[in-house]
Amino acid sequence: MPALDQPTDVRVPLDRDALAAWLRDTLGADGDLDVRQFPSGFSNLTYLVTVGDREIVLRRPPPGANVTDGHDMGREATILGALHGHVPVPEPLGYEETGDVLGAPFYVMERVEGVILRTTDDPIDAGAMTRVADAFVRTFAGLHAVDLEEVGLAHFGKPEGYVRRQVEGWRRRYETAKTDAIPDLDAAFVWLDANQPGESGAALIHNDYKYDNLVLDPARLEEPADGVTEAEGGGLVRAILDWELATVGDPLMDLGSTLGYWVEQGDSPALKALALSPTWWPGNPTRDDLVARYAEATGRDVGDAVVYYVYGLVKLAVIAQQIYARWTAGHAKDPRFEHLIHTVRACGDAAVRAVDRGRLSNLYD
Repeated sequence: MPALDQPTDVRVPLDRDALAAWLRDTLGADGDLDVRQFPSGFSNLTYLVTVGDREIVLRRPPPGANVTDGHDMGREATILGALHGHVPVPEPLGYEETGDVLGAPFYVMERVEGVILRTTDDPIDAGAMTRVADAFVRTFAGLHAVDLEEVGLAHFGKPEGYVRRQVEGWRRRYETAKTDAIPDLDAAFVWLDANQPGESGAALIHNDYKYDNLVLDPARLEEPADGVTEAEGGGLVRAILDWELATVGDPLMDLGSTLGYWVEQGDSPALKALALSPTWWPGNPTRDDLVARYAEATGRDVGDAVVYYVYGLVKLAVIAQQIYARWTAGHAKDPRFEHLIHTVRACGDAAVRAVDRGRLSNLYD
């Protein structure tokens, strides 16, 4: 059984005195201050802050980041405030928007303790993994069913033209960050542009929905609650994390982003090396099965899901390419980034295989 998710040593320090004063003035939290940092992630920074016996989680952008788009802390805090009580999310406690306290805006939220499945863990047993996968799909479907008017997010995004903007935008970002010639990825972009799906509707979409953004209940991970279904409140999922990319848009494009992360046992070594979530552990559905379960849970007609998988792959490729370009230019020092060009190539290869074979799974047979 994986251990509860725990922070480690601080890699990017915070101004402890300024933070302690803000917490005291804003939340009435007073006492000895301890700060630790959660270890994973390529983007925003997450800390566990302990004040006396109270545990609080703090989110802030990395140093030097543009605080708009994926680093907009106010946007994250707004989403959590709107969704709390409707879907499993941590409760936001406060937002500092000026950047005067820590050099960048940040927000704090309650800590939701539990298990986060990561590829560095030993696999859980297949039965438990199947329960997690079922909860994963049901929670995803529940998110896409949120009443946007009821939670006050109806005007949060621009759903009209979302598909076109995403396809064109990721191609533009790729051309800006491009460092190497990768014909497969170029071909995938051309095919995607020519095969853009129609709009399927508008929903709140996470845009980064994967296992390592879910906090799981460790007790129910070991044994399901007798006679209690996920929909009745017996779910494994305690919280969905990392809302930095969320917006109102096409839910099937959100499914595509998740498919891009969904690596199977038979996939290429390069894709498996990147795998951000343990989707190939025994008990997981294939990509084809994942789509079928999502369609059943939501009642949505997914149609030919290859286009959404290709979208997820090129999006993942561009994100990896952007980080790799920063590394090659000397703007990023993390040694993990040196090898991301292999991920970019692997995503292009998988996209071409999916198009050529007309399927999502068993692409390397």
